[in-house]
Amino acid sequence: MGPPRSKKRRPTFRRLLKTSGVKLENKLKNRQFKQQNADKKQRKDQKRMRQAMKGSTLQTPRPLETYRKRPEEEEQEEEFLESLPTDMMDEDDLQQMTTMARKASFITRDLSSCGPVHGGKKRSSDVVRSYEKVPRKIAKMQEKEVIHLLPIKDKSGVIPQSMERVVEKQPEPEEEDDDADKPDEEESEGASSCYVGLTPEQREQLRNQKLNGKKHCIANLASAIVSDPMNNMKCVKELRGMLMEADPSVAVSVRKMVMVSLMEIFKDIAPTYRIRPLTAEEKSVKVKKETKQLREFEEGLVSQYKFYLEDLEQTIKDWKQKKRKRSQAVGLQSYLSLAEVAVRCLSELLLALPHFNFHNNIVVILVPLMNDPTRKVSDMCCDAFKKLFQQDKGGVASLATVRVISGLVKSLNYNVRPEVLQTLLSLRIKEVEMKKDLEASAPKKRFMTNKDKKKNLSRMQRKWKKAEEKLEKELLEAEAFESKEKKIKLHTETLNIVFLVYFRILKKAQKSILLPVVLEGLANFAHLINLEFFDDLLNVLQNLIQSGDLTNRECLHCIQTVFTILSGQGDALNIDPLNFYSQLYRILLRLHAGTPNYDIIIVLRCLDAMLTRRRKQVSLQRAMAFVKRLSVLSLHVLHNSSVGILAANRATMHSFPKCDFLLDNEIQGSGFYLPELDEPEHCNAQNTALWELHLLQRHYHPVVRRFAVHLSRGAPSEGTASLSVDLSRRSPLELLEDYSLKDMAFNPPVAPPGSKKKDHFVVGETLLDGELQKLVSRVLSLVEDTQPDFAATYTHIRAQD
Repeated sequence: MGPPRSKKRRPTFRRLLKTSGVKLENKLKNRQFKQQNADKKQRKDQKRMRQAMKGSTLQTPRPLETYRKRPEEEEQEEEFLESLPTDMMDEDDLQQMTTMARKASFITRDLSSCGPVHGGKKRSSDVVRSYEKVPRKIAKMQEKEVIHLLPIKDKSGVIPQSMERVVEKQPEPEEEDDDADKPDEEESEGASSCYVGLTPEQREQLRNQKLNGKKHCIANLASAIVSDPMNNMKCVKELRGMLMEADPSVAVSVRKMVMVSLMEIFKDIAPTYRIRPLTAEEKSVKVKKETKQLREFEEGLVSQYKFYLEDLEQTIKDWKQKKRKRSQAVGLQSYLSLAEVAVRCLSELLLALPHFNFHNNIVVILVPLMNDPTRKVSDMCCDAFKKLFQQDKGGVASLATVRVISGLVKSLNYNVRPEVLQTLLSLRIKEVEMKKDLEASAPKKRFMTNKDKKKNLSRMQRKWKKAEEKLEKELLEAEAFESKEKKIKLHTETLNIVFLVYFRILKKAQKSILLPVVLEGLANFAHLINLEFFDDLLNVLQNLIQSGDLTNRECLHCIQTVFTILSGQGDALNIDPLNFYSQLYRILLRLHAGTPNYDIIIVLRCLDAMLTRRRKQVSLQRAMAFVKRLSVLSLHVLHNSSVGILAANRATMHSFPKCDFLLDNEIQGSGFYLPELDEPEHCNAQNTALWELHLLQRHYHPVVRRFAVHLSRGAPSEGTASLSVDLSRRSPLELLEDYSLKDMAFNPPVAPPGSKKKDHFVVGETLLDGELQKLVSRVLSLVEDTQPDFAATYTHIRAQD
């Protein structure tokens, strides 16, 4: 028998091959690691060498003559020289050695130069390089200007050339502000060299030729980019280079056209998604040719878009700083027009590309310009953000903008224009997360785990469930569906920042010009305020109204805010806002057909929240007092406001049927009606009548007459005095808007009043009766024949006395 077989298993060929592959991989990694260490060490040595060479070049060498010697060394050197045999050297040799010692090139030469010390002719490249190191700044003197020209090169080396140009000395301005006020003549001065000896017509013709050439160039580049963006991305760089147009005669026009052209190009070629930078792993992966081309296009697009935004921002900064650059071909007078075009381009990109890269950067640039003193620039920015809020459905752009606005208001200590906060009224926020909703919210639906599937589902059911979940995920990714929870969360965060700004102003700046806008904003978003802020907010608003410093509109906004809160989440609060009813009752008599006519819209909103929605908490005396005062107000406002007020009275009479007491002349109860009393509960409105309806039945507008007749009959739903379906189904606010004079025309057309003038005048005798005419003629004839004798009459009177 042979030797015993070993129990240890021999490695197979596959295992040996796998082991060898691991060893080779480890060796390769070690070799690469060693090479990296060697390269790192070499780079450190080179860095040290460069630092040493740089330090040596910065030290200015001193000649030997500047070093002072000690007196003992000088005496020893003189004794040594005297002891030397001078008969072995000629005078020429001694002189040559002395000059060589004075030069001392081995000490004073530049240590950074790698050439030999006693080299012959220098290379031409070294000569050019040394000349290039010379600064190319124009040396200015007091009255002369030295201009460096191109050098001349001969056998001896490079000969620099320069010339002097005499410049007239200009008096310095006393103040810097005077430069901005004076008309800028820089374009004409810069173009004077081209227009010397030309008439004004020839100059204008030459300028038009240049401008047309630039237009054709811009059009060709733009059409090439739009037709094939993938392969013509270099044209964007060339077109962006025209923003630095140096010809003063056409610089402003060309730059404006290039700004607008690039804006339209980026709006056309920008994708509908955000481009993110590639990671190192993604760059190292080998991809298809089409994918690589797409990546290069996206990278170039993002870089050029970034440079374009930087150019626009720099244009705005130059205008704000009012500093002119030496090489600038545009005058100070043109900075404003260029900045307006830049702001317009940024506003268009803000609205057209809210999903693309650098959108937040555009927001940061434009938000401070909303508070700019220039009215045109400020209005452009405010309008852009209003449109952005109105068209933003996701809420991401709105949140970013509101954050920047909040920071601006806080940094400026609430010293901003009201238009800045006016833009926040355009936010599309209809629903937010309330505190009670968060506590009572149900757990989110989640997919089943593998353990749940094995426990509750069969094998076939698990298979179908897996396919169903996969399909749902793919559908959500394909549709890019923004869930409702995410949208509500963004809106909640946005509204919290808005309320934070409002509450800070109410607390710290109650006498600021921002208070009307803040009160309007609170009235607009009052239904979204959390319940925990209600008590403090009601106390602050009541104190503001009682202070007497607010205008009618501000008081109305406070009242609207209070009743919007109480009609929403605050219906559970046990609060009787009697004081706010009295305030609104007092304000109604201050409104008229002038400017306060626009406040009728707020009044109608308040009446809907105070009387219609809270009819169970309102007494009959209060309702009748409001109906009577609103009828008086309808006589003093425009026809559209009268229609809205009469429609509000109709809704109140339907909510309180016993208000028909006001249509009767009989007195209900004791007391007299006190129209001057501002307390609706104690003015005895049940003892008066709506006599204003009889005057309104003779109104010039037919819809007002129809409503007056309808209310005087008790506002019936059927019969001849009932309203048409078109009028009865519309709310007071809709009626006020439909019959307004915004188009400068009556709706429906109003017939002009009839003329009472006669076509021609007739003789008065023909208008009298025949017998009366005879009597009058006889009396007149007797008077004409009789001559009055005043002396006789006076004598007769004295005789009687």
